[in-house]
Amino acid sequence: MTDEASTTDVEALSYEAARDALIAVVDQLERGGATLEESLALWERGEALATRCETWLTGARARLDAARTES
Repeated sequence: MTDEASTTDVEALSYEAARDALIAVVDQLERGGATLEESLALWERGEALATRCETWLTGARARLDAARTES
């Protein structure tokens, strides 16, 4: 999987899917046993997944703020 394909993959994920994938990445990193290259790839994917989760949460926060303003 290329970096571009990986990024596109992450950008298409729902919040729940990104969160679950991030949990799996953290679990893999915590278990150890991966090569340095594999660990770096996992770290980079984890960063992308965390960013995706934050994007979803920021959007949800903005929607809630907008709904409060309308009331």
